[in-house]
Amino acid sequence: MNVVRSIAFNVAFYVWTVLMVVLYIPALLLDRMVVVRGQCYWTMGINWLMRRLAGIDVEVRGRENLPPGAVIVAAKHQSAWDTAIWHQLLDDPAMVMKQELMYIPVYGWLARKTRMIAVDRKAGAKALRNLIRDARQARDDGRQITIFPEGTRSAPDSSNPYQPGVAALYADLGIPAVPVAVNSGLFWPRRSFLRRPGTIVLEFLEPIAPGMDRKAFMVELENRIETATRRLVAEARAKDTCG
Repeated sequence: MNVVRSIAFNVAFYVWTVLMVVLYIPALLLDRMVVVRGQCYWTMGINWLMRRLAGIDVEVRGRENLPPGAVIVAAKHQSAWDTAIWHQLLDDPAMVMKQELMYIPVYGWLARKTRMIAVDRKAGAKALRNLIRDARQARDDGRQITIFPEGTRSAPDSSNPYQPGVAALYADLGIPAVPVAVNSGLFWPRRSFLRRPGTIVLEFLEPIAPGMDRKAFMVELENRIETATRRLVAEARAKDTCG
């Protein structure tokens, strides 16, 4: 039964995504906030399909920990779902993403229209300079800068080294950093078409105020995110909702 539900969801997900991309091609000629709203509708549709077809609900905790205005949102990354949900949770996110995604026809155009922050991970120091430049503009516009500190997805029981990009943003921008934990990899696993019923929990943790030493910040950020993520994963498994 789970295989059938997973197939139904995956087919519906790709149909919905292609439909939204095609519908919003004309929006490239309009104000960028039209595309921003379209991204929100796309995410809302994904969550509806997850609930109806795959039996996956979404719970968001700790919204009170998200300050108004410009902020760094540093999130654990376990699933493709993590890259979509920010379009619904935040007003106008400036998401840090791989430059290669900008080359995808139409999708890349839409990402550029909404002024996402592209990073060429092969460019070394130049990539960091460009990241800071674009992030400063997003900060000045009052946007939330969303970054995955590990730079890639990790399985629920593992982590990857935290990359220097998030530390560079924290040191330069002078704004709070909000750690975020998730358990999404239990229900929408990476490199798998199977979707497992249950509840994805995303939790905003207490903000880290600007001004910490860079190394101390990285230790604190990683400790908060990984500790909370382990807690959410254990909580879900204790409910026996993820198999």
